[in-house]
Amino acid sequence: MTSALTTAAAGFGTGLSLIVAIGAQNAFVLRQGVRRDAVLAVVGICALSDAALIALGVGGVGAVVVAWPGALTAVGWIGGAFLLGYGALAARRVLRPAAAGLETEGEAATSRRRAVLTCLAMTWLNPHVYLDTVFLLGSVAADHGPLRWTFGLGAVLASVCWFAALGFGARLLSRFLSRPTAWRVLDGLVAATMIVLGLTLIAGA
Repeated sequence: MTSALTTAAAGFGTGLSLIVAIGAQNAFVLRQGVRRDAVLAVVGICALSDAALIALGVGGVGAVVVAWPGALTAVGWIGGAFLLGYGALAARRVLRPAAAGLETEGEAATSRRRAVLTCLAMTWLNPHVYLDTVFLLGSVAADHGPLRWTFGLGAVLASVCWFAALGFGARLLSRFLSRPTAWRVLDGLVAATMIVLGLTLIAGA
């Protein structure tokens, strides 16, 4: 039992270290959390996607990912272009902030659909996700032999805890973002993050 708990804790720590760094996905989840827009869907997509990728890594699919450099290059170009486009939209909000107002039911549904599609794209169009989560974490899990799935379970738990805390905890920042100027600062940070990461993906593709 002690060995299993130690392995799960190691998986939790390793998984957390891979996802806590500020990135496109985290910046998006933070913004959705502050806006309280489709938070449950976004958190669920991120956590379930991570769980699937971790399972692939623990199952030994990492070697297959590394064996397809052409596919990773294509994902890098597509993902980089997507992040540049999203960064440009965030920069546009900084320069031309929209007037605050209540969303209609149709607008809310469109916003949720857009948030879900954006979250899926940011999660699955990032080649670093495959290299870090599938290959790197899978390699570390393999070192634990028969307990590799326990290690993977710990990593999945870390992902669930992180995205839930980021998405639902972000609403605590709402009172600090009640002014349009504060939103412009947040969108500026999001824009900078997306553009830098987009350029990095394209340069590394």
